[in-house]
Amino acid sequence: MRFASLGSGSRGNATLVEQGDTLLLIDCGFSLRETERRLSRLGRDPAQVSAVLVTHEHGDHIAGVALFARRYNVPVWLSAGTYSACRDDIATAAIFNSHTPFATGDLEVTPFPVPHDAREPVQFTFGNGAQRLGVLTDTGSLTPHIEQQLTGCDALLLECNHDRSLLANGIYPPSLKARVGGDYGHLSNEQAGALLRRIDCSRLQHIVAAHLSDKNNTPQLAGSTLATALDCSVEWIGIAQQEQGFGWRELC
Repeated sequence: MRFASLGSGSRGNATLVEQGDTLLLIDCGFSLRETERRLSRLGRDPAQVSAVLVTHEHGDHIAGVALFARRYNVPVWLSAGTYSACRDDIATAAIFNSHTPFATGDLEVTPFPVPHDAREPVQFTFGNGAQRLGVLTDTGSLTPHIEQQLTGCDALLLECNHDRSLLANGIYPPSLKARVGGDYGHLSNEQAGALLRRIDCSRLQHIVAAHLSDKNNTPQLAGSTLATALDCSVEWIGIAQQEQGFGWRELC
């Protein structure tokens, strides 16, 4: 199994997970042309995408889903709540239960609910029978269920949206600061580090910080916080960039 990012941040998000002949696109917050360009950069053709999985209905995650799915006849999977929020754009979709694993191609997908200001937001783990990848972004707070889902993963794509001090002293109006830093907003560096201290990371081969704010965080702050939590070199921490995403990372 391997994974990569087309881009991560407030201006668009999309992640690829690949196992054998199965290629999943997790969210698609970019235009069709931009998605095609970024897939090409990672050596993949849009026609190779097996399915699109949607975490929630916010534009930076779903803006390009409908057009991509129609153009390439790709099935879209999402929760019932997310579908109810965007059914005018996505006419046909497969609905999953937010608490029940399902198989698609060579991958087992396990959705799990997260606290975020959307209709029925979820995140995912992906398994191939030997390794597990955990994906957690767009989450305002941590729950025992989230910790249970992510413990023992072989790789993690983990939100480090903001540094609390930068957010508190930044340019956002008070209402937006409250939303981002609230229980239904986004994870801070400190929250991400706390999660790593509470779960089993003994199998971890890769960790990538994701969904960094370009105004309230820096790669250096996010990387340092995760490295401290894992007691590892900061160079070992990957960073998902808004423009470049990150290249393929293999699980073995």
